[in-house]
Amino acid sequence: MPYSIDSTVRDLLESDSAKAVVEKHLPGIASHPLIGMALGMSLATAAKFSDGLVSAEVLQKVDADLRALG
Repeated sequence: MPYSIDSTVRDLLESDSAKAVVEKHLPGIASHPLIGMALGMSLATAAKFSDGLVSAEVLQKVDADLRALG
């Protein structure tokens, strides 16, 4: 399954390789107290609710690394 920032947070966190990519760029995201609210959203959508903590630049890096997983 190809991953990107358009994948749901749930899908990203359920895959060891995708989770490692997300955690590399967004350390601690998997254990964030509010992560449950974002599980059904794409990472790109969830980032919009981060009050600027997840920048467009970080999302681009995450997306590139996720797509490189194949």
